[in-house]
Amino acid sequence: QVQLVESGGGLVEAGDSLRLSCAASGGTFSSYNMAWFRQAPGKDREFVSYISRGHIIYYSDPVKGRFTIFRDNAQNTVYLQMNSLKPEDTAVYYCAGKTKVGFSTSTYEYGYWGQGTQVTVSS
Repeated sequence: QVQLVESGGGLVEAGDSLRLSCAASGGTFSSYNMAWFRQAPGKDREFVSYISRGHIIYYSDPVKGRFTIFRDNAQNTVYLQMNSLKPEDTAVYYCAGKTKVGFSTSTYEYGYWGQGTQVTVSS
């Protein structure tokens, strides 16, 4: 089974950009459907973006047009490019993976999770 490790978080100012990475090991990364979620203090974990093993992509409305998800199967890594960051993007960002086919925004559908990386956007 796959292990996931996120990196790339940090403290930035509003309008700045960050690129998050999620490195996978221990499984056949190309067979996994991957997603990014985030969790702000006191809030539920929420869906951010999804990329299937066939490169079908979805975004949540709050990040559409600002964030880009992509994957490099040769590097066993999925990325989240975040531009025009806003203070409301502040959260711990998690990558998640599942082998089951089909798009889902539910955390229950994803069996594999990283430890998270903190993104803080100051105003």
